[in-house]
Amino acid sequence: MVVLGIESSCDETGVALVDASGSGVPRLLSHALFSQIDMHQAYGGVVPELASRDHIRRVLPLTHQVMAEAGSSLAEVDVVAYTRGPGLAGALLVGAGVACSLAAALGKPAMGVHHLEGHLLSPFLSADPPEFPFVALLVSGGHTQLMRVDRVGSYELLGETIDDAAGEAFDKSAKLMGLPYPGGPHLSRLAEGGDGTAFKLPRPLLHSGDLDFSFAGLKTAVLTQAKRLGPELESRKADLAASTQAAIVEVLVKKSLAAMTQTGLKRLVVAGGVGANALLRSQLNAVCKQRGIRVHYPELHLCTDNGAMIALAAGMRLQAGLETLQRGYTFDVKPRWGLAELTTA
Repeated sequence: MVVLGIESSCDETGVALVDASGSGVPRLLSHALFSQIDMHQAYGGVVPELASRDHIRRVLPLTHQVMAEAGSSLAEVDVVAYTRGPGLAGALLVGAGVACSLAAALGKPAMGVHHLEGHLLSPFLSADPPEFPFVALLVSGGHTQLMRVDRVGSYELLGETIDDAAGEAFDKSAKLMGLPYPGGPHLSRLAEGGDGTAFKLPRPLLHSGDLDFSFAGLKTAVLTQAKRLGPELESRKADLAASTQAAIVEVLVKKSLAAMTQTGLKRLVVAGGVGANALLRSQLNAVCKQRGIRVHYPELHLCTDNGAMIALAAGMRLQAGLETLQRGYTFDVKPRWGLAELTTA
């Protein structure tokens, strides 16, 4: 079964082709991605209307590119999958509309996929895929969650952010320091030359006794420190960046370890954009090795939003018998959609 996946939830247009034949992990045949970073940089953040319009321009050329690179034709596609949510409503509608129109033209079924399920399952495309069950740390954009995953479609929410997510803390703190959009990667690069102990910043909810997160207070502390530094900020910016990153990573690492203790599981999956952070990976690798815990990540190029994870999630749900394919082409999108809503008995 060949699945074409289309991702358009925010500011990346992704298209991929996956072979989900048989019972093994679906195999990635080809994928292509276009990032809108340069377009949104002038505004300091994503402009939803511009994002939607750019998805319209990119999705079909990317589809042709993917098919050509895979040496396949659209006639060979068995299912067209698309991101149904969560995400920006207008951006989601572009992908859904194109996917359902294409499916109708081909006489093939269309299938909506949960964006976060795509991230959660994306490490299955890596050279070191996980095995069920595992704990998943989802750190993608506005989402920071810990989930227990027993199998495809069985997700138990263990903890989540009550305000800003880790990715938002990176981006908003970077903006307070005058770093360009997208702030998170710029802050991480700047932090490489700084001292992570230079400033004493809060670790919200670190000792709360539960698995929830909160990063809004950290952002406020960064703002306060930046104002205190005044003109000195420029010379101390690397130290402030390193201290901010250290605070975020410490919370993510310790909450993840608490989730492993609570569940008794020995496999941890880290997925989403923040999962590419080098400090997070190195600290998790070190502490998990000490505790006999296996850690799995997506390949670095699949940490960002991409079509491969959407095609993969569709393929794995079909293999698990969780979807009944129909050739109806009406669709809706779900800009706010909890991953736990997908859980099956």
